[in-house]
Amino acid sequence: MNVGAIIAATVLVAAVGLFIGIFLGVAGKKFAVEVDEKEVAVREALPGNNCGGCGYPGCDGLAAAIAKGEAPVNRCPVGGEPVGRIIAGIMGQEVAETVRQVAYVKCSGTCEKTTSNYDYTGVEDCEMMAFVPNGGAKACTYGCLGFGSCVKACPFDSIHIVNGVAVVDKETCKACGKCVEKCPKHLIELIPYEQKITVGCSSHAKGKAVTSACEVGCIGCKKCEKTCPNGAITVTDFCAHIDYEKCTNCGACKDVCPRGIIQ
Repeated sequence: MNVGAIIAATVLVAAVGLFIGIFLGVAGKKFAVEVDEKEVAVREALPGNNCGGCGYPGCDGLAAAIAKGEAPVNRCPVGGEPVGRIIAGIMGQEVAETVRQVAYVKCSGTCEKTTSNYDYTGVEDCEMMAFVPNGGAKACTYGCLGFGSCVKACPFDSIHIVNGVAVVDKETCKACGKCVEKCPKHLIELIPYEQKITVGCSSHAKGKAVTSACEVGCIGCKKCEKTCPNGAITVTDFCAHIDYEKCTNCGACKDVCPRGIIQ
């Protein structure tokens, strides 16, 4: 056994290890990416659902935007006001009041209240209805198709098909907007959580066509518009719509609606 060779090999290995260690240490400092401590803190405060409801690519994207001052501290719809307060503290800003929102489906045409033109047995996906006759089996071409594309899109299991119409559980809804984007009929909108008066219809068909297709569809009679003391409800293109900023939930429009579509 050559002791000298062993010693030489040991020294060589130690020298190489020392060189690599020094090189990595220097490289780590030279090429280190600076981390914004505020961005890290904001990211830790966010719920981590990565739903995209804020309009940014996940929680990382929102955290970076908030840290740069490009997004408000209360931008996360899932975290709501509690998370907004935490982030405001991190950013040293005043807390802006956040109005909680929920998704609402503007259709009340359940299986019993609507008529069908034919029996459909194809692929159960709302977006596929654009390729079938009349846009689906239901006589109302504006109503909920009931195949649950919104249900599949919801990351919080807050929307389900009940008797042929999508219904939102407002207690679990985080207002991420996924269902709003997914609905091909544009029936879903975000409304204030405290809103009590809503119009459950989106039909723009004329009165006779509405009554033949649905028992509860809006016929655009404008009684609600004439009755509202705050000018919060207007009828455009044969369908009533509520301005939630003006609405006081007085219920005057609900009382005069002949179709019972204002709920």
